[in-house]
Amino acid sequence: MENFRRHNFKKLKIWMMGMNLAKDVFDIVRTFPDSERYGLTAQMNRCTISIPSNIAEGSSRTDKAFRHFLDIALGSSFELQTQILLANFKGHLSVELTREFENKIEQLQRATMEFQKGLSS
Repeated sequence: MENFRRHNFKKLKIWMMGMNLAKDVFDIVRTFPDSERYGLTAQMNRCTISIPSNIAEGSSRTDKAFRHFLDIALGSSFELQTQILLANFKGHLSVELTREFENKIEQLQRATMEFQKGLSS
């Protein structure tokens, strides 16, 4: 039978990283033009919310199920990374801010994959 233990998501480094990333995204999309409200801004908000939300939801499940929720969070992080690049392409983000966001996202991705490896199979 699979090992089952609940994780306190509020104490997980990856959840905290996801929350901080979400705050940064919420702050930056406020600077986007109104024409992006129902497009890029909405999409970026949805996927950035998905990252810590899936970490939190998965933390109450078995390790196998938690790994699945972490996969979803990772997928959302790659989606966000693409949207950051698109925002740069459209001139809404500077190269410097784009690099900053990409670094934060990649750190979160690495930390999530490392945490995922530590869950029992």
